[in-house]
Amino acid sequence: MSEGLHAWLAATFGRAPTDPAPFERALTHGSQAAANYERLEFLGDRVLGLAMAEWLFELFPQEAEGQLSKRLNALVTGAVCADVARALGVRTYLKLGKQARDDGAFDSDNVLGDATEALIGAWYLDAGYDAARAFVRQAWGDRATAHLRAPQHPKSQLQEWAAAHNRKAPEYTVVDRSGPGHAPRFTVAVTIGAYADASASGSSKQEAETAAARALLDKLT
Repeated sequence: MSEGLHAWLAATFGRAPTDPAPFERALTHGSQAAANYERLEFLGDRVLGLAMAEWLFELFPQEAEGQLSKRLNALVTGAVCADVARALGVRTYLKLGKQARDDGAFDSDNVLGDATEALIGAWYLDAGYDAARAFVRQAWGDRATAHLRAPQHPKSQLQEWAAAHNRKAPEYTVVDRSGPGHAPRFTVAVTIGAYADASASGSSKQEAETAAARALLDKLT
């Protein structure tokens, strides 16, 4: 492990890891090595979900399950995880293959979000759940309380708009997929019958659908 990475990990987590190998793996993309972050990302995703659910349960004692779920879903998206990664400086230490670097994967929401979850998984293995929970709360900071009311997902909001105005339910169609496997780009169109339509792009189908729903809401409201 390089001296720079060692210092960054110590600063990020509050101490140097006992075993640096999982953290190096958490920062390794599949284009660089077969021993990459995917397994740790799987683990970290679950640790993040539990830590965030517990935190929201404490922060909003009067909210019902549905409202807490909306908050949780908004805080663990790939885009938010990528935003956390950028704030932490993860991009500097990502290990990418040449083609992935050339394709801009170092700034991909998918890659950065996955690496963040993988780092959470590595820290959980190294220091235990309490330390992982503390890291999540520190790294997410005031993002957890940014909304006084639980945020409504754009797709749910659009569905409710259509129902309230006696229109057909929104339909989503992938109209284009481009880019390499590690940095795909999806374009999705959303329509409400023949009444209105919009399209948008994202680094995943879900992200593109969300952006298209938001774009159509902007047209309608």
